[in-house]
Amino acid sequence: MLAILGGLGAAVFFATATLCSSRSSRLIPPGSVLAWVMLTGLVVTLPALAFVDRPHDVTTSEFTWLAVSGAGNVVGLLFAYSALRIGKVALVAPILSTEGALAALISVLDGESLQTASALLLGFIATGVALAAAAPDADRAVVDGPGLRPIIFASLGALAFGASLFATGHASATLPVPWVLLPARLIGVFALALPLVLTRHLRLTRAAVPLVVVGGLCEVLGFASFALGSRHGLAVSAVLASQFAALAGLAAFLLFRERLSRLQLSGVTIVAVGVAALTIVRS
Repeated sequence: MLAILGGLGAAVFFATATLCSSRSSRLIPPGSVLAWVMLTGLVVTLPALAFVDRPHDVTTSEFTWLAVSGAGNVVGLLFAYSALRIGKVALVAPILSTEGALAALISVLDGESLQTASALLLGFIATGVALAAAAPDADRAVVDGPGLRPIIFASLGALAFGASLFATGHASATLPVPWVLLPARLIGVFALALPLVLTRHLRLTRAAVPLVVVGGLCEVLGFASFALGSRHGLAVSAVLASQFAALAGLAAFLLFRERLSRLQLSGVTIVAVGVAALTIVRS
């Protein structure tokens, strides 16, 4: 039961974060969105460190995994926000959800053997992404539209998230969850938020305030919910958490009246099904 609740909680939190980011990134620049999300996440994460054991004798390997995990998370979010600024949630979110599939691919490049079923599903997912990218937009009324940029940004974001997940898997094996969450927030604050403040380029509007705050909270809560659920059933939690894309797409249709063409819808459906199936196979 906890595995189901954890996975569903993660899906809801990640979907909410995606929806908030899709709106806030159109009000202020993606860099500023990320800076405020990381600042919010840091404020939430720091108190949580007091409730877990402090890690001692962190090895060079663990430190490296934490650095890659944090940097990949920050870079992935920046690409994701850039994609959501110009693209539809229902198109961008499923591509971002391929992060787990890309983490699996990275593990193969690292030397892990790949089952035939996993290889076929990776090809299935790639086909869905290609179909969604090639399909004409149902709402495209002008020639000078976003084109492939949302697809490219989302794909780069998914790749960065995949590297982050791969590194997080190594780091979380020996370190408490709050400490695994900390590097991304520190990198985001010191490498992005602080320079924006010093150069007076950090932007925030009244309308964007609740969006970036809720987005930052949901990023942290989603990860924590998944971590709790995965301890009681990794496969169940992972499959349910990966469906944040479907929830975000449905919510975008209801709230923002976003529409996809039939080919786009076919592509994102293939991606969602493929991600869920691959999670089951690899778990």
